[in-house]
Amino acid sequence: MADDSAVTIYGNTAVSDLNKKDQNPFSVKVGLAQRLSGGAIIHATNVNQAKIAESAGACCVIVSEPSRPTSGISRMLDPAVIKEIQESVPIPVMAKSRVGHFVEAQILEALGVDYIDENELLAAADEDNFINKHNFRVPFVSGCRNLGEGLSRVREGAAMIRTQGDLSGSGNIVDTVRNVREVMGKIRVLTNMDEDEVFTFAKELGAPYDIVAQTKQLGRLPVVHFASGGIVTPADAALMMQLGCDGVFIDSEIFNSSDPYKQVRAIVQAVRNYNDVHMLTGLNLRDNGGSY
Repeated sequence: MADDSAVTIYGNTAVSDLNKKDQNPFSVKVGLAQRLSGGAIIHATNVNQAKIAESAGACCVIVSEPSRPTSGISRMLDPAVIKEIQESVPIPVMAKSRVGHFVEAQILEALGVDYIDENELLAAADEDNFINKHNFRVPFVSGCRNLGEGLSRVREGAAMIRTQGDLSGSGNIVDTVRNVREVMGKIRVLTNMDEDEVFTFAKELGAPYDIVAQTKQLGRLPVVHFASGGIVTPADAALMMQLGCDGVFIDSEIFNSSDPYKQVRAIVQAVRNYNDVHMLTGLNLRDNGGSY
């Protein structure tokens, strides 16, 4: 593999030299993202929500403005509020930037956030060009709906992939399940391919050959892989984990429940114990006290 490849092995046996301006090699960013593996990332829009998420065991909070009721779209959170949240919780803080908006990413990096999510749920700033994530020290998260999109985002420098389902906030998990199964199914097909078939498969996916070849070698995505969209119960979270994800994103609607701490805590426990059906039986609650 070429020395200037952007590829890195998922683990500590790693590969590559990257953009000379980048003082954090891609392998370091992937390692930082792996720290979140096995956890639940909770979307918070203010300090109080962030504190509840942290006390309930969330591995990270992701921050942005609340979604607008008419469009479901949110924007990058006010930097002053981001600073308040950073000061209020000891866990990592992830912040959303618009797709292609590298200046928002520069601002977030200057604020010292731990991760940046180039998020397609926010109004896109550039519909044709994603951020060149290799130009930043901070690890990036990117969304996908299929394997080709996911591997293309890895080539751009994403250290975590978020398979995205429901975009409306309706709590419908069917799109998330479909997209996660599509990603996992394509990886199983790829793993069983002859080496000579990988070139054509990469072309069909619209993904870089070297990243596709590495995915075949690993038998999984080369970066940590979370699921997002419509995950509202502990059982939903455990389903994503049993399908092969490394963790889940939970939307801020969880704070509309009558007992947000209990809801977040149950999902955190479900992610940690996703194969323990007896544990899940005790956690499989659904709160009807709010709009969540």
